[in-house]
Amino acid sequence: MKRILSSLLLAVAAVSMTTTAVAETPEEKGLAIAKEAKARNTGWGDSQADMTMILRDKGGNEAERIVKVKNLEVKGDGDKGLSVFEQPRDVEGTAFLTYSHIHGNDDQWLFLPALKRVKRISSSNKSGPWMGSEFAYEDLSSFEVEKYDYKFLRDDELNGEKMFVVEMVPTYNNSGYSKTIAWIDQEHYRVHRIEFFDQKNDKFKELNMSEFKQYMDKYWRAHRQEMENVQTGKSTTIIWKDYEFNVGLSEDDFNKSSLKRAR
Repeated sequence: MKRILSSLLLAVAAVSMTTTAVAETPEEKGLAIAKEAKARNTGWGDSQADMTMILRDKGGNEAERIVKVKNLEVKGDGDKGLSVFEQPRDVEGTAFLTYSHIHGNDDQWLFLPALKRVKRISSSNKSGPWMGSEFAYEDLSSFEVEKYDYKFLRDDELNGEKMFVVEMVPTYNNSGYSKTIAWIDQEHYRVHRIEFFDQKNDKFKELNMSEFKQYMDKYWRAHRQEMENVQTGKSTTIIWKDYEFNVGLSEDDFNKSSLKRAR
């Protein structure tokens, strides 16, 4: 009996040591969560939707903009996106084109109809505000796993759902953020909240996403996004509607030479 008991104890100890040896580090777990979130949002092809963007200053005064947004999934690289402003009249026809990349800086261009020219957004300006909103140019790029270092911080609960909380540190140049912290639900791997920290490591902005709807029995989209600048008191609300997928968009619809004709 003693020999049997001794053998069992040794076996348990061996399993314990093996488990400890293969246990994920916080960095490995953070990366694994990010990869799973990306994998669950891969394969949708192309899409378009209508966006209402509400700009709000510290005093609560509001300005509204209507935007048509198109996106194209690109195999082996980041996605492409085109945003065309339809209202109000002072921004009508303004078009923004972005080519996200897995590695290196993204390519972005802005067509200004009043000047009748296409302006390239330089890498050093990617942290600047997009069309007067609280979203930066870099916020409009597609999420690419390779562009961050990760660290799992803790499990949490948000609005009644269990969450992973993951720290993400940009590895690309000229980011306006020292890090972001994301709340990702443990069931569907959807991002519900992101806290942004400036280069002084102070909290800068907070983005909350809600009103999720599922498309094609797989892909989730938040129909409401609230970005608040906690340092200035300004905020931007984005409301999405009329999502459509696989509408037949191609590379030709995301050509910078066609920005002037984008509608």
